[in-house]
Amino acid sequence: MTALTTLKKLPGVLAFNRGHVITDGEMFNEIAGQYEIYPVEVVRHGIRGTQNINDGKGNDQTAARDVRYIQITETAKLESSADALIVRFGLSMLDMAGSLDSCVAADKDAGRTMRATFEDFVTRAKASAGIVEVARRYARNIANGRWLWRNRTISRLIEIEVTNSGGVLAKFNAKSIPMNTFSDYSEGEIKVADEIVKQMRGNSLDGLTITARLTMPTKGAIEVFPSQNYVENKPEGFARPLYKLGHPEKIGHSEVRDTRVMGRAALRDQKLFNAIRTIDTWYPAYGETGFPIAVEPLGASLSQQEFYRSGKASSFDMLKRLVQIDPNTPEGMFCIAALDRGGVYSESDKKAVAVKVAPIDSGVYGESDKKE
Repeated sequence: MTALTTLKKLPGVLAFNRGHVITDGEMFNEIAGQYEIYPVEVVRHGIRGTQNINDGKGNDQTAARDVRYIQITETAKLESSADALIVRFGLSMLDMAGSLDSCVAADKDAGRTMRATFEDFVTRAKASAGIVEVARRYARNIANGRWLWRNRTISRLIEIEVTNSGGVLAKFNAKSIPMNTFSDYSEGEIKVADEIVKQMRGNSLDGLTITARLTMPTKGAIEVFPSQNYVENKPEGFARPLYKLGHPEKIGHSEVRDTRVMGRAALRDQKLFNAIRTIDTWYPAYGETGFPIAVEPLGASLSQQEFYRSGKASSFDMLKRLVQIDPNTPEGMFCIAALDRGGVYSESDKKAVAVKVAPIDSGVYGESDKKE
């Protein structure tokens, strides 16, 4: 039997699969009570804007520049007859025990120790109150609609429904649920969390369907906001590519159109779970900042352009001493969520044997729309 102890360094090959399956968040128009047949479309078009550039030095650039800014962009808008925006996605958590994907070290004993300490931690975590708290935090971010990003801000009312194969689990008025605190959970949040815990413990494969109905302040062709795409080396004058499902409508070579439907609008799956896992209030600076950040090994925050975890506060360090960590403590709950996030934790090992590792989800959830 392998002894359980702390590690001086992590294995040369160490990777964890993400512990959840999540779909894109498809966007629909609700018209006369129906929505599945009315997807929100992404339209590509040109606009004639203006130049507004601050060089940061107080120089007057108006004489040297064209006032116009001609660009191609993409927009997603509701139909003028739409009563509401519907956003829907599916989520299923996986058994924590299956998250370890690869573990290879030059020192075979170190590799065995890492596997043994991981299995020990998972066994303790599944039986802990810590895993329940992590699930309740996930449930809160599902219920409060954080995952709707800018769409949450522009809406007047958001009604969220969570269902599984047994029917409706809970309904929420998203705007009434806190965004920055995790306590005093409602009956509905607890019910959703209980289902999430069952899945994380490996006791259920019954996924959740989350559907949000957003009522806008006014009716009409209102712009809504799917994810943005990062495009390297964008053509000059191409401003904003949006994430879309499906394929662009075909046009003939000689046909000229001022607008073109590019596909169906959606929130990217990684962007959805980035919001759901924004539960880390355990990082050292939380008392000063007052806001949760997404669970990241080094506490990386795109919106703040800051790393909030280093040294012993990073999950890299915690994995070395996983055998000592209580799943009921802040460190333990962070580790549960970090394992669910997944990622590559390999530590340089020049003596490690060459190993071919199948590609896995790295857990890097970057998005181009940093302002949201």
